[in-house]
Amino acid sequence: MTFSQTAIKRAGAVLLAAKALFGPAMALAAGSLGTAVVPSAIIYPGQEISGDRIQVVEVTNPNLSGDYARTSNEVIGMIAKSTLLPGRTIPVSALRVPFAMTRGSTVRLTFTLGSMTISAAGSPLTDAAVGDVIRARNLDSGVIVSGTVMADGTIHVVAK
Repeated sequence: MTFSQTAIKRAGAVLLAAKALFGPAMALAAGSLGTAVVPSAIIYPGQEISGDRIQVVEVTNPNLSGDYARTSNEVIGMIAKSTLLPGRTIPVSALRVPFAMTRGSTVRLTFTLGSMTISAAGSPLTDAAVGDVIRARNLDSGVIVSGTVMADGTIHVVAK
């Protein structure tokens, strides 16, 4: 073994020992690029992402780019729009918020004009999240109206 090979082996051993002793602090000093969230099991489209199905890992690849989730708070409670594979970063574009109401369910339609409020039973024509503008059918008259999905599960109808 030559001198340079011995020096390289010793330097590698020192680096491994330092990483074991100092852990994350050593990684930051060595140029860590932050963290990323990856699934620990396959997550299929339409499944809700829970904390036990993901893990936060250190990013070491400087060529990794894109809008991937960096913290678990960004993904827990979200719904997968596409298949998410274990060990791969989760693109933010592959996530959506859960639907507040589903197509065909019965909801309350409300219309407010000044101090007057009118309400009726309705049925959304599409799935929707809070804040979405959707169309719904008034179950009493059959008229289709547009409105905004509210957090309390109602649709606030807009005037034409």
